[in-house]
Amino acid sequence: MWGAATSAYQIEGAHDEDGRGESIWDRFSHTAGKIANGDTGDVACNHYHRYREDIGIMQKIGLGAYRFSVAWSRVLPEGRGQINQRGLDFYQRLVDGLLEAGIQPYATLYHWDLPQALQDAGGWPARDTALAFAEYAKIMAQAVGDRVASWATFNEPYVSAFAGYFQGRHAPGHQSLDEMLATSHHLLLAHGLALPALRANVQGEVGIVLNLQQHEPASESELDAEAAWLADGKHNRWYLDPLAGRGYPADAVADFGHPMDFVQAGDLEAIAAPLDYLGVNHYFRTIVHSDRPGNLPVSNIKREQTTDMGWEVYPPGLYDILTRVNRDYSFAKLYVTENGFSRTVAPDSAGLIVDNERIGYHRDYLRQAHRAIQDGVPLAGYFAWSLLDNFEWAHGFRQRFGLVHVDFETLERTPKESAWWYRDVIRSNGERLAD
Repeated sequence: MWGAATSAYQIEGAHDEDGRGESIWDRFSHTAGKIANGDTGDVACNHYHRYREDIGIMQKIGLGAYRFSVAWSRVLPEGRGQINQRGLDFYQRLVDGLLEAGIQPYATLYHWDLPQALQDAGGWPARDTALAFAEYAKIMAQAVGDRVASWATFNEPYVSAFAGYFQGRHAPGHQSLDEMLATSHHLLLAHGLALPALRANVQGEVGIVLNLQQHEPASESELDAEAAWLADGKHNRWYLDPLAGRGYPADAVADFGHPMDFVQAGDLEAIAAPLDYLGVNHYFRTIVHSDRPGNLPVSNIKREQTTDMGWEVYPPGLYDILTRVNRDYSFAKLYVTENGFSRTVAPDSAGLIVDNERIGYHRDYLRQAHRAIQDGVPLAGYFAWSLLDNFEWAHGFRQRFGLVHVDFETLERTPKESAWWYRDVIRSNGERLAD
């Protein structure tokens, strides 16, 4: 399955239209000093009003699937209770429009935009938010469960917990280890509580999306190897292990050194319910160096290319993480649900956007995905991040990942050369990658 991905707050706009409630990203982006250039997602790409145009672009690129997220506060302005039918109708129209265009809808229920009303009541550190999510999942499943091919409960719970409740660089902007740990558990619990409602009301597959990356030691020292494994435990295994029925990794729990008293009887069983697939978002690897006394100096690790985000371009990392997940866990199917390259390239004198670096990025990462398939990884699809240039969270509109250029003054869409290259890859089902 060949697709592209977006998320609601990054593209929809219409932040206060048709009964939509406030989300934590509305509040955060309107807080001075939080977002580059004072940008907000109030308008973003105006996808809420231009979704038919965007579906037309997807058709021209030849996408087989479109991965989007639902804005929880558009459907339930207070997070639970009264349904906003106008908001629900938008997703009905979007799903129907995709199907009419021959594109499979891949829906994500949560991509970081918690209704502000639920944040005011305690947010993700509060267990009750997980119960509210299960109610919301049931509403969406009953509304479009017969037409959506694939469902993800959450996108990157690690980022929601770490960047939102510990680093403070994402909404809601908190900095608390206790809140981060409780949030990580309640996100996974919400996933587990939502699964029965999804299974009962949808015809498509159900899974979750994690951002995963290799943690490699910076030298050959044992201290670096130990530090890299611990970092893996706090990032990858903290989510993979509970989903696989193993509970939280003991080494990471011990290192955090905080009580896990928010874990109640039955929680881990709910979290470990079988999945149809695991989505893997991958952008870069992490090099880990221990700061303990007596450690070796960092090896000479050459980074040949970085993106505008400062992220290393390292295509073998995708192969490494896919084969590692397949080796250490038993998920029936994997998708690469996000993979992409941020670089700003202006239109040339002819109006063309020649983004050869992005083409090279996707080519090289896709070759590694193919290599993983050859080595037995049950990889079923690839979703480029992103369909459109969009609101890139704390970076505002400064970062451009899109296959399609968006002029944020006029909102005009212009497919980049990478979009047409991706079209040819899709048409050949990847054989073009051999060129």
